[in-house]
Amino acid sequence: MTACPDSSTAPKSLWRHRDFRRYLTGQTASVAGSSISSMAIPVLAVLHLDATPGQVAWLAFWGQLPPALLALHAGALADRHSKRRQMITGDLVSATALATVPVAAALEELTLAQLMVVAVVHGAAGVLHDAAAISLLPTLVDRSLIQRGNSRIGGLFAIAATGGSSLGAALTALLGPARALLGDVGSYLLSAWCTARIQARETTPARTTQRRLRTEIAEGLRYVRDDHRLSVLTWVNATTSLALAVLNTLWALYLLRVLEMSATTFGVVLGIGALGAAAGALSAPAIARRFGPGPMMFGALALTPLTQVPLLLASPALGWEIVIGGALFLQLACAGAAGTTQRSIRQIITEDCMQARMQAVSTWLTSGARPLGALLAGGLGTWAGVRPALIAGACLLVVPLVVLARSPLRALRQMPAPPPSPDTAEQRPAAAGPAVPAPGPAPAAEGVMDGGMP
Repeated sequence: MTACPDSSTAPKSLWRHRDFRRYLTGQTASVAGSSISSMAIPVLAVLHLDATPGQVAWLAFWGQLPPALLALHAGALADRHSKRRQMITGDLVSATALATVPVAAALEELTLAQLMVVAVVHGAAGVLHDAAAISLLPTLVDRSLIQRGNSRIGGLFAIAATGGSSLGAALTALLGPARALLGDVGSYLLSAWCTARIQARETTPARTTQRRLRTEIAEGLRYVRDDHRLSVLTWVNATTSLALAVLNTLWALYLLRVLEMSATTFGVVLGIGALGAAAGALSAPAIARRFGPGPMMFGALALTPLTQVPLLLASPALGWEIVIGGALFLQLACAGAAGTTQRSIRQIITEDCMQARMQAVSTWLTSGARPLGALLAGGLGTWAGVRPALIAGACLLVVPLVVLARSPLRALRQMPAPPPSPDTAEQRPAAAGPAVPAPGPAPAAEGVMDGGMP
């Protein structure tokens, strides 16, 4: 029988935790750099390469395809090998891919085809990095600190995204969108350096025989399927991702071309939204304690479709730009609060040796929905127009609300308890094959969801 390793013992103060600080510094730098790319690449495609709605959709599709294809494999690899080594590899590949864009632009050889190739390579490297990075946190800090850690990570990431968007707008205005990407290249190099300095010893499950990767992938799929809490939260993520993919694919084109927003204003609006994400993430633990994590997530999902209304009614005007910024602030505040909470729940209830695969299943479904959303947005945008496509995306945001509403998780009043340690877990018969940690019971079997600890 293969046993999961125990969680590492961590200091009770996150800020005294040296490895957590290094982890947070590296990932924050990467988030800030990614915000520069999120600002610069749409401007580069729409305004400098004159991309059509269909081409914008294809650019988004190719960038979002690698996670859908590789997430399960990346998660299994992260549970099998060193998470830090996988993170560093992803950072270095991303930096190399992005560096080719300003080089090609300087040589006046940059094309949309190259941007799409870079999007594929960058997306694949990001899958490797993220599968390891998300699952590394529960091995660095005590389970009792996970929600607090995710809250601070979410808040700091959002602040970094704000700074990155503002920096991206400034670099785009001063240097042009292609050379602005050098800021993201530097952020990946810093992330790799910080990750290399993490000193916590990683443990991986002992294996008496070499097992096929697909066997471990199947274990992760069954693990999420058999735990009602994990499956519901995963489907909430996936359906939300589909709706946001439709909206985000055409969002930049809509603001820059239809609403005639300048590149600088576009960056400022993104920065305002990132502040909302920070506010939501930092306030999530207090709101969850006051109302319960279930009602808080339900309320956030209910508000999200309403935040799209100003975008759909807007016309080119300064007043509408301010309203859109405010709506984006509220939307990302809801996303930050709900995202921090659901991620913490999933990490708390999952065994250490299943963390990466559990995260990978969510990434796989979430990322798989994005290319479909991008193609749907491109088709609707070409056939019916950009605004009708955005209306369709706003309507799809109701689906995750319905998924959560039909689950007992909507009434969850306290954060769940962690799973039992391996030495107290029920032993499985040897003939049953490779052991997989048993998922937690479904809420229906837990009895009380209005305040009892799962």
